[in-house]
Amino acid sequence: MNQLVAPARDLDKSTTPGALFSTLSIPIAIVALVVIGSIASPSFLTVNNLTNVLNANSAVGLVALGMTFVMVSGGLADLSVPANVAMGALVTLGAQDAVGIGAAAALGLLVATLGGAVNGVLIGYLRINPIIATLGTGSVLLGLSQLLVGGGIVYSQPNELANFVKSSILGIPVLIWVFVFVALILHPLLARTAFGRWNLAVGGNYRAAQASAVPVRFTKAAAFAMTGFLAGLCGVLLALSNGQARPIIGTGYEFVAITAVVIGGTSVFGGNGSVLRTVGGVLITALIGNLIILLGFPSQATGLITGAIVLAAVGVDAYFRRKAGRQ
Repeated sequence: MNQLVAPARDLDKSTTPGALFSTLSIPIAIVALVVIGSIASPSFLTVNNLTNVLNANSAVGLVALGMTFVMVSGGLADLSVPANVAMGALVTLGAQDAVGIGAAAALGLLVATLGGAVNGVLIGYLRINPIIATLGTGSVLLGLSQLLVGGGIVYSQPNELANFVKSSILGIPVLIWVFVFVALILHPLLARTAFGRWNLAVGGNYRAAQASAVPVRFTKAAAFAMTGFLAGLCGVLLALSNGQARPIIGTGYEFVAITAVVIGGTSVFGGNGSVLRTVGGVLITALIGNLIILLGFPSQATGLITGAIVLAAVGVDAYFRRKAGRQ
């Protein structure tokens, strides 16, 4: 499929309808949601509410940042995210008594990153379909995590690292700071560096990138390893902030992350995307969820609305790609 799409450099021109749609849709959608929320509920546009909304979505936002690289490089999606979140959380709390909370958190990150690296080898070097590969590794890792704790809950011991994660700096929760910090690192990595250009090139046209001496296998493998690391970081932060962890701690996070990335305008077909647009997608999904709660709708409506938005976004993306391919 990647061989049939136009090169990434052509699709990123700001004058194309697809690029204009991606550029303007995010700020317009955020402003529209803020206006609707302000009219619908007096408690929506308050500092406390917006801070709580951002704090609750920062951990899964980290996964969305990693998923951006997977999609941009043409890797479709990483379905092993829930398992890597669980491994990061369970290893952190499970090893805290043996090695201390700091080393245990590092161990949790290492295990999750290794899970992502295995995905990278299977997909980047062995050319296995990303959906099949990550579904398989996710099932193995989730089964392993359930065996480690017997399906039960692991609790955190009082420690300084957990206190720090649950604290605020300048009135802003640490989880939000972590999300912003990681986004500020990854945005120039994708937009300004050779590695970022490799991701765009591999996702835009795999064979052309390979012919241009781009390390296509390494690039795809690195995107999945990065997502594994960020899923592990999400798990570590959730475990420390909640004070407990269980194997299902990351259930559904892969869909939330995919939703945020797609709403942000990153193409599911690869070759086009932006970390900043993913941040916008995280904000939109968070605001939609908050509005549904404030308006008293059932929580199931969140999946219905975001799913419909994802289908619409994918349809628009496919339309503009076909149109660009004919030109």
